Amino acid sequence: MRSSLFIITKMVPIMFTKQIHFLVILLAFGFIHNSCSPRYHKPITSDNLIVYPAPPDTARIQFLTRISSSIDITGERSTFLEYLLGKDEGKPIIKPYGIAIRKGKLYICDTMFGGLEIIDFKKGSFDYFQPIGIAHLKKPINCFIDDDGFLYIADAERRQIVVFDPQQKYVDGFGYTDNFKPTDVFVYKNKIYVSDIKNHKIHVFSKQTRKLIFSFPQTDSQAADYLKAPSNLYVAKNRIYVTDFWDFKVKVYTTEGTFIESIGNYGKQIGQFIRPKGIAVDHNLNLYVTDAGFENVQVFDKNGKLLLFFGGDYKGPGDMWLPAKVLIDYENLDYFKKYVYKDYKLLYLIFVTNQYGPDKINVYGFIKHK
Repeated sequence: MRSSLFIITKMVPIMFTKQIHFLVILLAFGFIHNSCSPRYHKPITSDNLIVYPAPPDTARIQFLTRISSSIDITGERSTFLEYLLGKDEGKPIIKPYGIAIRKGKLYICDTMFGGLEIIDFKKGSFDYFQPIGIAHLKKPINCFIDDDGFLYIADAERRQIVVFDPQQKYVDGFGYTDNFKPTDVFVYKNKIYVSDIKNHKIHVFSKQTRKLIFSFPQTDSQAADYLKAPSNLYVAKNRIYVTDFWDFKVKVYTTEGTFIESIGNYGKQIGQFIRPKGIAVDHNLNLYVTDAGFENVQVFDKNGKLLLFFGGDYKGPGDMWLPAKVLIDYENLDYFKKYVYKDYKLLYLIFVTNQYGPDKINVYGFIKHK
């Protein structure tokens, strides 16, 4: 027994010496081959294609991919390294809500850790943005990037709109009163529009001075234009779209605060709402509304008629889990064309944040047949 053990212990170093060069080469090859491979970058075929509405109806929206951590942007380790060292999940997106995009950079408000994730598609980078000191964020709900590259963050617990310059340096924090509770922010022309869920109003500030200009509506709780809980807003073509969370509607105003109409009502049927949240408007004034109750996005035309819906209770890719925000983007198509099915042409992107589940940001494409 002792002689056998002696032989084995002598053989191990020799075996290790002979195999170490092969192991190093194998590890290096695996790392190089896989380190820049996006986790979900698989060829789209008829077998894994996800479209809405489902066949035989004409497809309008294709699910493209999802982003949940830095690995989905920077790539992943080789499977051999994962076997040796344990699975590397990278930097996670924890609990996203608001989202904004400009010039290939995606800004994600993360309410759980009090900061943002910033993804640079051009550089293939993923970073956390968690400023300290006077710029400290507490609960960033929504954000907006203006044409000059300034970042505006609606912080519900800090009770301010916090502003950073294009280099992400702190510029200012402003609000209305001590009772101010901002939930969304949108910059349009020379004004800053802010939803205040506590005071049931939309506040309009000067972009230059960040001083309050006016607020609306000024009516009582029985009026059609009254806002019970204005949670999200979007401004397009001189119209302001506001999600009234507790009135289960999207209310539409002029940029001067005059009420135009409301879309939807409470109910469990298609075209109604249970928990409406984020909204966005495309170039044709089609309105996209996330509903955390239905766990989908409903799309209405400019006259308030339901066109289609997509998503659904989470069962797999393309589905949603407590969706919060929807974002429409026409400028960054090139980064996602590789996910588009060969028979389709990509017209614009649709991003949807999920506060829970494995897929934190779903990326869809509005498509048409070639």
